[in-house]
Amino acid sequence: MNEAPHLRYPLADTLPPSGTALDVAAGIRWLRMPLPFALNHINLWLLRDRDEAGREGWSIVDCGITDEHTREAWTRVFANELQGLPVLRVIVTHMHPDHIGLAHWLTEHWNCRLWISATDWYAARMASQSTTGVGGQRAADFFASHGLVDPDSQEQIRARGRYYPTMVPAVPVQFHRLQDSMELQAGERSWRCIAGYGHSPEHISLYAEGLSLPQPVLISGDMLLPRISTNVSVFESEPEANPLPLYLASIRKLAGLPRDTLVLPSHGKPFQGLHARIGQLQAHHDERLAVTLNACRERPCSAADLLERLFRRRLDLHQTTFAMGESIAHLHALWQAGQLRRTRDSDGVLRFGAV
Repeated sequence: MNEAPHLRYPLADTLPPSGTALDVAAGIRWLRMPLPFALNHINLWLLRDRDEAGREGWSIVDCGITDEHTREAWTRVFANELQGLPVLRVIVTHMHPDHIGLAHWLTEHWNCRLWISATDWYAARMASQSTTGVGGQRAADFFASHGLVDPDSQEQIRARGRYYPTMVPAVPVQFHRLQDSMELQAGERSWRCIAGYGHSPEHISLYAEGLSLPQPVLISGDMLLPRISTNVSVFESEPEANPLPLYLASIRKLAGLPRDTLVLPSHGKPFQGLHARIGQLQAHHDERLAVTLNACRERPCSAADLLERLFRRRLDLHQTTFAMGESIAHLHALWQAGQLRRTRDSDGVLRFGAV
């Protein structure tokens, strides 16, 4: 999915090399860390801060996965980009591995607290002990029930039983809870927490405005990305989930922010054009829902049956598991709206047909 035509990139094509920081506004610095996937990077943020004792320092927003490349990049940041000041806290938007993976190492290194929503903290703690969603026998069985039955895919999914713990081997045992509408004070600036749903259990974006900023700023996490659509999936831990309406309602809430808001996404470049992007994402999912409904009117379909219609590119296994989750999410949105009926065939596969 390409970016909306009316997006503007204030920093053009400038990117911070791994292990360095780039100023995007007063007291806000941009870091970019590598990821070992097709989506090959994550954006992280440093916020100038001050603790209760008046000590100056930084808050980190999101962490990267646990691997040596990310640790090495953070070590260079500590040496060269913090202006000799400490990290005072680690803020995590949500529980996915690229966001929370190194939180345990960062909080231990700086003897500071993790700040995160309670729902995502509990989800991360559980997943770090036993992979859910994209790996292991239960995930293989769940995807098989939605039509992904070829032996090679099934074998690879079963083999990924340690997928999440590999990237998130530990989660801090204590945290400070973030909630919707909570005001988070970072130095002289107040950030409003905006909870979003559908992508993770309780994703927290951060919004700030005021005289110290040339325009309002939204640290959007994964809720709003400039080039790709946020993954909205159903996985085996909540097999009848209906996350797509939750996600669409969440981005409609973000549409209430000012038109000139500078969006700092977790993937891609900082951009302006928040309203245009929300409109394109809504249209994108409307189109996918229409494709799904039309396919199910032709004949009852499983989620696997829809992959070639919904995803027109070649997918590796990592991408296939998330594509399956998205296909199920679109089927569930229509099913739970009463537009499709669900049946289980004699082969054990769930299929959805028009009402």
